[in-house]
Amino acid sequence: MLSSISYPPIPIFQIGPLRLSLHGLMAGVGFVVGAVLMIREARRRGFDEEKLMSILTWGLVGSILGARLFTIPAHLDQGFVEAIKPFGSFSIMGGFAGGIIAGGWRMRMLGVSVIAHMDMASFGLAIGTVVGRIGDLFIVEHLGAKTSFFLGYLVKPGYDLAPQHDGLEVLCNGGVDCGPYHPAALYDLLGATVLLGLLFVVARRWKNVRYGVLIFMWSAWYGMQRFLIDFVRNTDLPGADATLGPFTWNQWSGLLVSLASVAILVWIVAGKKTPVVSAEQDAAYGAVLPVG
Repeated sequence: MLSSISYPPIPIFQIGPLRLSLHGLMAGVGFVVGAVLMIREARRRGFDEEKLMSILTWGLVGSILGARLFTIPAHLDQGFVEAIKPFGSFSIMGGFAGGIIAGGWRMRMLGVSVIAHMDMASFGLAIGTVVGRIGDLFIVEHLGAKTSFFLGYLVKPGYDLAPQHDGLEVLCNGGVDCGPYHPAALYDLLGATVLLGLLFVVARRWKNVRYGVLIFMWSAWYGMQRFLIDFVRNTDLPGADATLGPFTWNQWSGLLVSLASVAILVWIVAGKKTPVVSAEQDAAYGAVLPVG
């Protein structure tokens, strides 16, 4: 083993009398940063910002509901009442799905171009993941299986990890095993950072990029990213992600979304099924071109 990462978790952040979880705080900051990035892109291209704010509001509510509802099938073995408790576990995949469905529905209600706005949302989805995962790193959540990889996280006696890792605390405090363990959240952050860069490269450098390429590029990449990362997640400890056959629920959903997105990308690009992105086509989709 070359080295490992180790630092004390910060589960609670205090500002005056307020005690905040950095996990929830960074998830909220991630949404705001993603929304700001989408708004800036919409402003640059001349789309209606007032309508976009309404879309983002619906997307926020949908993401919260989706993040909770998505986990229910995976926890039905604990009993229906336990599985549907409002403050149970949450899923980032469910949050994305709920936000996209609710936001897309609102787009249709407002009569705006769904495909153009979804493309703009891809940047926000990627950077929101990056920022949100920082919260997971603060509280040390989503540790995976043991590893000798240099990015592995080493638990130390007395560390107060995220609640899902209480079992690891017991092992380490008892002198049995302190890791290192795969930091799945860090891998997700790094992958989302690369994805964000690729989205900007494609959007700015690919002259003939078509509408729909960016959002399906995001879903193809992130779905496969989650499928691969979950192989290092620890499914043997209490509170770990539930499995369905050989894969976790997130792996199944990530794999299916990724494969479907790749197929749609091929259909769009090879079949030239959507227009090439341009200011004129944006105007046809409702954008207001700058005068002069």
